[in-house]
Amino acid sequence: MQRKSFDSMPCPIARGLERVGEWWSILIMRDALRGTTRFDDFQSGLGIAPNMLSRRLATLVEAGLLEKRQYSDRPPRFEYLPTDCGRDFRPVLQTLLAWGNRHFAPDGPGAVIVNTETGEAADPVLVDRRTGRPLSDPVFRTVRGDAARAVRAQETP
Repeated sequence: MQRKSFDSMPCPIARGLERVGEWWSILIMRDALRGTTRFDDFQSGLGIAPNMLSRRLATLVEAGLLEKRQYSDRPPRFEYLPTDCGRDFRPVLQTLLAWGNRHFAPDGPGAVIVNTETGEAADPVLVDRRTGRPLSDPVFRTVRGDAARAVRAQETP
């Protein structure tokens, strides 16, 4: 069964999931943002089958989250480095980590974000860049953006 593509949907969450909505892709990005760059290191760290890893890496390169760069000619070997787009995925992972620790870690956190200067654990919260207010504040809500309004207008006779 072929899965539905979310690429043409106006929802940015759906379009983002089109690029990273498969769990291996998210874990590959987690490791890439921690400094893993080489195929063998991804494979051994994740315990993923080579054919699956090849497909996921190719998808992440095509989506613009990773850059594939050759580091050896004989034999040809490549490394995978996060792009600006890939580095912008870091807060998504950090938020997912905090959510997972809060709700799905009965034995305590499996990983935490720490301040490297103080060693203290961080408690991530999403804030509005302009005001510094947490997005959980009731004054914030999600509304349709220009692209969604344009699609809706085309659908309305």
